[in-house]
Amino acid sequence: MNNYLATKDYLVFIVYFLIVAIYGYWIYQRKKKKSTDTKDFFLAEGSLTWWAIGASLIASNISAEQFIGMSGNGFTMGLAISTYEWMAAATLLVVAIFFIPVYLKNKIYTMPQFLNQRYNSTVAMIMAVFWLLLYVVVNLTSILFLGALAISSISGINFTLCMLFLAVFAIIITLGGMKVIGYTDVVQVFFLILGGLVTTYLALNLVATHFGSDGGVVAGFKLLTENANDHFHMIFKKDNPSYLSLPGLSVLIGGMWIVNLNYWGCNQYITQRALGADLKTARNGLLFAAFLKLLMPVIVVLPGIAAFVLHENGYFQQEMLVNGELQPDKAYPVLLNLLPSGLKGLAFAALTAAVVASLAGKANSISTIFTLDIYKKKVNPGAGERKLVNIGRVVVIISMLLAVIIAPFMGIDKKGGFEYIQEYTGFVSPGIFAMFILGFFWKKTTSNAALFATIGGFALSILFKVLPSMVNLEWLSPFGFSKLALQKDGSALYEIPFIDRMFFVFVISVIGMYIISVYENRKGVKTNGLEIDKSMFKTNPGFAAGAILVTGILIALYTLFW
Repeated sequence: MNNYLATKDYLVFIVYFLIVAIYGYWIYQRKKKKSTDTKDFFLAEGSLTWWAIGASLIASNISAEQFIGMSGNGFTMGLAISTYEWMAAATLLVVAIFFIPVYLKNKIYTMPQFLNQRYNSTVAMIMAVFWLLLYVVVNLTSILFLGALAISSISGINFTLCMLFLAVFAIIITLGGMKVIGYTDVVQVFFLILGGLVTTYLALNLVATHFGSDGGVVAGFKLLTENANDHFHMIFKKDNPSYLSLPGLSVLIGGMWIVNLNYWGCNQYITQRALGADLKTARNGLLFAAFLKLLMPVIVVLPGIAAFVLHENGYFQQEMLVNGELQPDKAYPVLLNLLPSGLKGLAFAALTAAVVASLAGKANSISTIFTLDIYKKKVNPGAGERKLVNIGRVVVIISMLLAVIIAPFMGIDKKGGFEYIQEYTGFVSPGIFAMFILGFFWKKTTSNAALFATIGGFALSILFKVLPSMVNLEWLSPFGFSKLALQKDGSALYEIPFIDRMFFVFVISVIGMYIISVYENRKGVKTNGLEIDKSMFKTNPGFAAGAILVTGILIALYTLFW
């Protein structure tokens, strides 16, 4: 085992880097005449194909927190963590059928623009500032930090140098605009999937070899299910140690829908890829992304389970320790260090591709929101197209530099990247989703109701977080909504699972919005309904067939691994 890159590895990585850089430059040169057009720079309007949209969605979504954090979760809790990926596939279908038509029909290009058009400028500005802070302080920093940590651990390159390299690489791609990001993401996804599958192949083959089988990966997978049977259940019972993370049926019919619908349907970072396309292209792109999502657990979860079985059988005893304690997030880097020269370079390229694509997508969204929703509306309303694009490029550089500076001080390494992102976004996701879903489909929803969801939802999330320390919630335990958990100080409290907490806040936010809206409607308060008709939600036969296939695969997977 080694934690450095050989000459072959560097050659493979340089080939990857040159392919992305040259292809990105070629795309940029083809669109150079439009490079000062804001819709082209921020949205690549009419330029991205369905396969580019789908690949870009996955490349932007999959990053170090999946490769490292989700593999670590695979080590501890097993296949159940795949619910974030497989439920995302179902969610993408919902977004394609119901959300995207509303955005495109009403010519909505940013999430704050939707809030301004549907509610008012106050709601839009509050959320624009919030999203900027969330994207820079939480998302950009965690992606950058975890990516640098992972790359440093498998290459031996200085952590700070890794972080700077990732930031500069992402800036170069982002400055070319959304078209460059979208099409280079196709290359990134190719390396991401190929390198990820190589790592999974190695892990399964190593399991098969250890148990004396020559059946390769098929035998390795069978041996995994036999030797870690408890790691192949999607729905946890209350006695499972990981129940607080994935509380039983809530991952199918509860809060997991809030997590995914908010992320995939109300998130500038994600929806931006489809907002510049026509409806058919956007829907097919989301369908393609749903199929890719079905594959992701093979790349990011199975290696973690394989590492668990190997660790239980004497492998990685020292390599998995940090300060004398077992660190599950080391599972993926440890496996990568087993790869032979050349293949390790491919896996290194895959990990870099995942991180850089996510950084570029996030930076572009930060740039879009600041430029179109803050600078153009409040700072310089008369700014021309060229000026706005230049401001957008400056914002990309500044946001990345800020992330580089503050990332080491955010405590991401102590909390764990996946948990870090979920915890902080989870405080606001329920209220935001309530504001969006009622804004879409109930024309009587008022601006004050939206403000209640935004501010009240955040306050309720904090309340439910601290509630166990104030009130004994043992009475919720028989219903599966609380579980006795040890605290850091050694005491025990009946905690509300994170996913259930989100569901409770969402339900209360919707009820509060309904009451406020009905009251204000009776007082004659006018609302700004969106343009919606039933024909918008009809799908073509090709999309319908693909959606049915995805749904059938999901039903089969949950039935098989229940």
